[in-house]
Amino acid sequence: MTNPAPGRPPRPPHAGTRPPRLAEVPAFTAAIAAGWDRPPTPVALIPGAAGSAAAHRARLAERTGPATVVAGAGRAPVRSNDTFYDFRADSDFVWLTGCAVEDAVLVLTVGTDPADHRATLFLPPPARPGQPGFFADPVHGELWVGASPGVAEWAEALGVPVRPLAELAEALAGVGGALATPGTAAGLVAAHGLRPDPGLAAALADLRMVKDDWEIAQLREAVDQTVAGFEAVVREIPAAVAGGGERWLQGTFDRHARTVGNGPGYATIVGSGPHAPTLHWVRCDGPVLPDAPLLLDMGVETRSLYTADVTRTVPPGGRFDDAQRRVHDLVEAAHLAGLAQVRPGRAFTDFHFAAMEVIARGLHDWGLLPVSVDEALSPAGQQHRRYLVCGIGHHLGLDVHDCAASEYASYQGGTMTPGMVLTVEPGLYFHAHDLTVPPELRGVGVRLEDDLLVTGGGAEVLSDALPISATGIEDWARPLL
Repeated sequence: MTNPAPGRPPRPPHAGTRPPRLAEVPAFTAAIAAGWDRPPTPVALIPGAAGSAAAHRARLAERTGPATVVAGAGRAPVRSNDTFYDFRADSDFVWLTGCAVEDAVLVLTVGTDPADHRATLFLPPPARPGQPGFFADPVHGELWVGASPGVAEWAEALGVPVRPLAELAEALAGVGGALATPGTAAGLVAAHGLRPDPGLAAALADLRMVKDDWEIAQLREAVDQTVAGFEAVVREIPAAVAGGGERWLQGTFDRHARTVGNGPGYATIVGSGPHAPTLHWVRCDGPVLPDAPLLLDMGVETRSLYTADVTRTVPPGGRFDDAQRRVHDLVEAAHLAGLAQVRPGRAFTDFHFAAMEVIARGLHDWGLLPVSVDEALSPAGQQHRRYLVCGIGHHLGLDVHDCAASEYASYQGGTMTPGMVLTVEPGLYFHAHDLTVPPELRGVGVRLEDDLLVTGGGAEVLSDALPISATGIEDWARPLL
């Protein structure tokens, strides 16, 4: 080592040379391959998930007839350079497998007889000690991501054959025109000559509309945890008013959702005052005003990936003023009218039209409609929709807007059936810069949203632990504040 200049530290050994590639250093690879104990790596599968997925595959087989269906779990998109967003498996894949492993692929072969149906899952095995990827692969190497279940563990948990992803090409080599689900990666489709099929997408969406008992239990848990999340958020309103702002409340719910489940089921909406009328206010970068309604649209996604979707509008000071209460009362009346229409055999859009009629009549009574109620409600009118441009509800399940690939006849044009889970969510949104409303209403946004299960004799409001009346919300929120 050369003597350094006075006052400078000596250069370290091998300074100025290129650091070696560890995989090319035999002494290193030999050293890191040895001396490891094997920790247990059980699959953290929700009880009942495998059986529910098997029943889902059987339902799909009845719908498609003889065919080969390929469903990919997907891959986390790049966030920046070599960092990625959190992985969330494709919903159709999860519905068919109960599995949420990145890059995993299901091959479902449907024969002419149920006895001939075969389901095989292909997944990338974790890179364990002794394999170069153990230390070199930041996606699958256990030194990077921790000990993970592999092929054998997943096969035991799911009750289906599981093979390494590297064997997928061989399995599909003799299959021509296999159908790909919409969430299957484009690269996978191109590499194996798969055929994306809009009909398959619609079939899966239609089948997912009616939930089985296991799915309903997951949705109950999602709603219950969401109710707890609302309470946690309301407790933090004073801190938000004091300076934490909307983002403090958004972070409060997201932390709760991540603690009790997989995370929030969608971007949490926290809108105070003039932000409340913005339908998807997810920036949450404003203050929480003490005297303005606070709109909270939030849902916990369980670890099984089923999500809730609930909205309440809360007065941060514990009480609505007269103008705010008037808006909330009209939204509540519309909400009750919509809830009353949710029952088996009714058209899916009945609750939409029922709520819209109440909204239109209320706006007319306030002098905010330039036409009659009948003209506004007609297909050629819709003037009341200026203050309620969004729909009144949607299916709910693995996706917050579930079953979106269904055709109109099956969705909006369909009828409600026991086992469906849906939301009803009327609102009124008076923007701060809307000159068609009186000053006391500008900047007031109110939404009520509940999650409902269609039953054999009507409907069950899964989120009824939260009040819906203005007085009820005040009485519920005040002790928490």
